[in-house]
Amino acid sequence: MIDLYFAPTPNGHKVSILLEELGIPFRIVPLNIMRGDQFSDEYLKINPNNRMPGMVDTEPAGGGAPVAVFESGAIMMYLAEKTGRFWPQDLRGKYEVTQWLIWQMANQGPKFGECGHFRRLGDRQGDQSYAVRRFTDEVNRICGVMNNRLYDRRYLAGEIYTIADMISYPWASHWENYGQDINEFKHLKRWLDELAARPAVQRGMAAGKGIFGDQAQVTPEEQERINKMLFNQRARPAPDAKRK
Repeated sequence: MIDLYFAPTPNGHKVSILLEELGIPFRIVPLNIMRGDQFSDEYLKINPNNRMPGMVDTEPAGGGAPVAVFESGAIMMYLAEKTGRFWPQDLRGKYEVTQWLIWQMANQGPKFGECGHFRRLGDRQGDQSYAVRRFTDEVNRICGVMNNRLYDRRYLAGEIYTIADMISYPWASHWENYGQDINEFKHLKRWLDELAARPAVQRGMAAGKGIFGDQAQVTPEEQERINKMLFNQRARPAPDAKRK
């Protein structure tokens, strides 16, 4: 059994898509990041970065104690390797996929995330026009990278569907939130439409609905509390206990 510590965000949906594609048993452990579940001491043992998602494999290959993994890319590599699916293991095939997996973690995800943050922020913290322009342009550049990659191949790593596609889909599928016109990127649009039609992708993207509750009912005071908790975080103190 796979326990997926999860909230319905693009980073969570990467993993839920893969689990649905694999068709293996898994259980969603809801993490309401608006409430601060990710900061609990219990979850810290699974994910020392206090972010989402985290995973525990209660039946790892070869037996033994459960295995905990954090970071969406690492989780996807673990699951693909364990099941022998969606990640070729020949030298060329493996690194064709791996480079796009790392690209997503280092480029697409962070830049899309910053773009969304500053576009939602508005002028509540002063003039954000430079940051909005900077990250909106960077998202446009990244969409262009994907579009140019996909003009002469079906998927990001070539002609087979892999974890490189699954990890990149959730952020790219919300292009309208980042000030983009998908019609500018016809090859990316073709890829998005193809993945969106896959039943497992549909189930993976629908996972976790309701975990955040009804956001329309959040009061301004509650939203301010959430903002203070989620943003401008600083270092968490190390435990005082002496190392053994």
